[in-house]
Amino acid sequence: MQAPEIPENEAERLHALQTLKILDSSNEERFDRITRMAKRMFGVSVSLVSLIDEHRQWFKSKQGVDVTETPRDISFCGHAILEDELFVVPNVIEDHRFYDNPLVTADPNIRFYAGYPLKLRQGINIGTLCIIDDKPRDLDEEDKQLLRDLGGMIEQEIQAIETATLDELTLISNRRGFLSLAEHTQKFANRKEMSLTTIFLDLDKLKIINDTYGHHEGDYALKKFAQVLLNTIRECDVAGRWGGDEFIALLTDSNEQKVHSVLERLKKNLDEFNLSSKKPFKIEYSVGVAHFPHHSEIPLEAMIEQADAEMYKHKRSDTSE
Repeated sequence: MQAPEIPENEAERLHALQTLKILDSSNEERFDRITRMAKRMFGVSVSLVSLIDEHRQWFKSKQGVDVTETPRDISFCGHAILEDELFVVPNVIEDHRFYDNPLVTADPNIRFYAGYPLKLRQGINIGTLCIIDDKPRDLDEEDKQLLRDLGGMIEQEIQAIETATLDELTLISNRRGFLSLAEHTQKFANRKEMSLTTIFLDLDKLKIINDTYGHHEGDYALKKFAQVLLNTIRECDVAGRWGGDEFIALLTDSNEQKVHSVLERLKKNLDEFNLSSKKPFKIEYSVGVAHFPHHSEIPLEAMIEQADAEMYKHKRSDTSE
């Protein structure tokens, strides 16, 4: 058996999936309607909307199976998200990647698989619309186009969710999306008795970049800073664009030493980017940090306000030097 490879943009892909807040959600008719159509149109035993999390594939919609998830390392969909087009295995017994897969040698005894990679945007595949059967089979071009069309319908439904929670420019969580994820993270940290840290970041001299080099360069600075921030924090932490030139991150189980390491890594990563970008400006920022014990009863927005206040202290001290 061959386990699926991990995409190069895995951190960005997982963040996009996390931002949707769709994992482990209840059944929705708008998805179930399409998997029912797929199962009936293709005459297969199973049809799924499968989302690929860090360690599992979870089924947002399922027809023909009772389980709600399986491990990612044995998933067919983990392979499918690596593709830009349909991923079709006519006879899995004849494929060295799958013939001894537990999903082939035992229930549900897969013999045929076809998956359409669900794209939030180019390069970000979060899962599949897939059809599965216990007998080998082929898809002709008309069948393939039908599966693409059904997959496109699923993408439209998912993108409607994304629009409400994603910042259009930087493609990380907007304020609404961040607060939604952060509230969930705060509850989890309280249950697990984990400390919380809010980090508030403000880009310096963004107005100068806009005025001197144009707003397209200011947008470039915002997008690149968001990418560096997202690639610096852990996958279990939450980051978002608070608005304008302001960004926010929420870290769990992080003491002052751990947060210091994160900030040092952020500075190093941004310094490396500035050096390699060859732009006539540097992306710079001010930062404020606020720590809270797990038993803190301070509301989330008040935690953010404390980090914001610390950021302004930092900015004023830099200005006065």
